[in-house]
Amino acid sequence: MADTAINEPHGPRPKRRFAPSRIILYSVLFVAAVYYLIPLYVMVVTSLKGMPEIRMGNIFAPPVEITFEPWVKAWSQACTGLYCEGIRVGFWNSVKITVPGIIVSIAVASVNGYALANWRFKGSEFFFTVLLFGAFIPYQVMLYPLVIILRELHLFSTLPGIVLVHTIFGMPILTLLFRNYFASLPEELFKAARVDGAGFWQIFFRIMLPMSLPIFVVGMIIQTTGIWNDFLFGVIFAGQQNYPMTVQLNNIVNAVQGVKEYNVNMAATLLTGIVPLIVYFVSGPLFVRGIAAGAVKG
Repeated sequence: MADTAINEPHGPRPKRRFAPSRIILYSVLFVAAVYYLIPLYVMVVTSLKGMPEIRMGNIFAPPVEITFEPWVKAWSQACTGLYCEGIRVGFWNSVKITVPGIIVSIAVASVNGYALANWRFKGSEFFFTVLLFGAFIPYQVMLYPLVIILRELHLFSTLPGIVLVHTIFGMPILTLLFRNYFASLPEELFKAARVDGAGFWQIFFRIMLPMSLPIFVVGMIIQTTGIWNDFLFGVIFAGQQNYPMTVQLNNIVNAVQGVKEYNVNMAATLLTGIVPLIVYFVSGPLFVRGIAAGAVKG
């Protein structure tokens, strides 16, 4: 009996390498990946072809002769209306809008979330509910009132005006994320700092901020993708001299004069979307950590 007990296998039962459930899972993931990657593949190969090759009609075929001329033309020569300076002007306008929009909105939302999580005041829950309700109001409802307000503040068709608009509309979701993240941190740290005599700003800068890198990365990614990819606010509030990249891309793609250069259009589209993709891929692991931690408590 003792020998039988010794010879019995121990540990978890080994899983079959090609179990039906695993085959189904990987099949679904493969189909989803192909579904999303095919349009990207078509855009890339089209942007690397010349127009004679594109007119042959096979959009899935790789380029016979790779050329980067469409990329050069999209960046510095394509017409975006009255001017033929390429999409580079819109790129720098987008940078001027996105960078201050991210900094201002995250700075204000982080302080809001910190105050709502750790420094409860009379009416704080009502204030938070109203702020959160703003996340569900359609943007289109607020366009006309914002036009009037910015006009009265002499900010309409200016860079500070469009930055202010993006800050306002990014505030509800960012405040929710920061509030939930700060509420998930150990409360004993906050109480210990209060006992030691630390004030509002000392606790925020010395204790909360060093522990909050993941949620700051989440806020940065959300605002980067939201502001950089925005078209509606840019075309309404930025003004012609400050049109972001998306507005100029629309002008390039929808141009009705001359030959339709699909390779230039694809190159301009890829140039417009490359910044959010780089930001997401570089900071992806921190994004997952932050979004998970910020969704624990509500």
